[in-house]
Amino acid sequence: MDLANFDKMDPVMLMSIVNMKLRDEYGDLDNLVKAFDIDKDALIAKLASAGFDYLPEAKQFR
Repeated sequence: MDLANFDKMDPVMLMSIVNMKLRDEYGDLDNLVKAFDIDKDALIAKLASAGFDYLPEAKQFR
């Protein structure tokens, strides 16, 4: 799943996809945003608007 258009995605689906990619492929948020060439702050803001916060120690959004 390409995250290039994350700003248009349903936030619950986006959170699920991001967490899966963090767990299975990229390990942390910095690696994920670099791989997809997306704005980290914009991704965090999009998910925060739906009530999800990034937990660096868990390396996932909840």
